[in-house]
Amino acid sequence: MTAAQADLQIDRPAVADGAALWRIARDSKALDLNSSYSYLLWCRDFADTSAVARDERGEPVGFVTGYVRPDRPQTLLVWQVAVDDTHRGRGIAAALLDGLVARAGREYGVTSVETTITPGNTASERLFGAFAERHGAALEREVLFDAGLFPDGPHDPEVLYRIGPLSP
Repeated sequence: MTAAQADLQIDRPAVADGAALWRIARDSKALDLNSSYSYLLWCRDFADTSAVARDERGEPVGFVTGYVRPDRPQTLLVWQVAVDDTHRGRGIAAALLDGLVARAGREYGVTSVETTITPGNTASERLFGAFAERHGAALEREVLFDAGLFPDGPHDPEVLYRIGPLSP
């Protein structure tokens, strides 16, 4: 943990964090922004498989949302990762991801991680590539949803990253 990370608390999100998570996602300019309502629901229904980083005042400065796949109960699908621009470059996203996966491993028996990344999102590509290396896990990529499947206009394909099995 770096000195910048030592000032942070990483824990489960609460419903009261939903608005802040929505703002962080909106301001990232990299994520597909969901409705504010969905972030409130996520903080209620998927808090156990999500994590939030809080500054010294307890305010959210980063988050990772995920869920255990119903058809693959040892797989955590990471939905979104974002860090407030004033806190980027400090390893917070990696700390959030490592902490969440460790917790999901203990509580749910998770042994692999999946996420989707649009081509050209180099920050996410680096984050998940480094995660696989840190955990001694294989990383496989394949297009999950091609651009033509999205009904709401132009959208880049979503590439599925499968990481696992994770070493303890």
